[in-house]
Amino acid sequence: MTTIERGRADDFRLTVLNPGGRDPAQDFSRGVPGPNDSGHAPVNFHGYAACTGGAFHRDVQRAIAEGRPVLLLLRGDFKATQRALGELKKHGLTVAVSLKETGLHQIAQQLAAPKRAALFREIVRAADSCLAATPEALPFYGTGAFIPTPYPIDDPRWDFSRPVGERSGIFVGTREWNVPSRHHLAALHLALELGEPITLFDEDPRHCRKVLATLGVPESSVRLLGRRLPYRDYLAEMARHKIVLQADKSAVPGQVAGDALLCRLPCVGGDGAVDRLGFPRTSGYGRSLGELKELATRLLADPEFHAEITAESQQRARELLSFETVARQLAQFFGSLAR
Repeated sequence: MTTIERGRADDFRLTVLNPGGRDPAQDFSRGVPGPNDSGHAPVNFHGYAACTGGAFHRDVQRAIAEGRPVLLLLRGDFKATQRALGELKKHGLTVAVSLKETGLHQIAQQLAAPKRAALFREIVRAADSCLAATPEALPFYGTGAFIPTPYPIDDPRWDFSRPVGERSGIFVGTREWNVPSRHHLAALHLALELGEPITLFDEDPRHCRKVLATLGVPESSVRLLGRRLPYRDYLAEMARHKIVLQADKSAVPGQVAGDALLCRLPCVGGDGAVDRLGFPRTSGYGRSLGELKELATRLLADPEFHAEITAESQQRARELLSFETVARQLAQFFGSLAR
């Protein structure tokens, strides 16, 4: 793993290019949008652009017009990425590449096809370097650096915390029944053992209720929310709870934990990059379900421990995951490529 030192980011602006993707172009040069503004929230790969005051594009010509260093995302069959890389290099731009889907199960699905794997290797060799949103993704590139996805933790508009007296129950952070490494069922069963009200999101609520009924879970035990909400409303729902709980072992960037940071809540479980950096004492990295149950039980019963973990996670987020910190890391990384 390459260690990126903090450097000055005052003049650095990054263009993130998702060639042919669905997200519209977004310019962050005038600042970071608030929760009620239109456009994508400044998290995940948008966060890299937002923290540097850069831009997010899906059209290669618009990225070229920016004339800035580019983080080029590998998506789909990688052919659009390869074409975009060729165009960007023709114009002399510094380009690092990154898989858009970076969970270990997602990387396995993408690189299981020999033709796509061969194209992946060609793109990595042709780029100036690679940027990994998780430590686990870095070995697949063979070069580059790990830089976590940032969160606007110091922006008061993105503070979704609620008074302690207004919080109750457990928010289950996962929702994918069909991805084994998410361990969604395990997280739900763990939550049921804790004797607290449970909130669960599932975009196929009819199927979810059938699964729960088959497993003998009373419908009254789970508050099921069955539709996707705008991000601000999703965070508002999460913030109503005492803790966020998951058992994910997918080695993802860690948005569930990032969302918990914005809600000022402890996150239990999860082995993503943000989980490990923000919640080292409660993440699922190297811990059994039994250990997670003990941690969740203590957080629910011990207000002082709850406050301690919350304060610690906020401090670590400011030091390791804030826009200022990650912008400096990105400036140092792309500056080294230009030199």
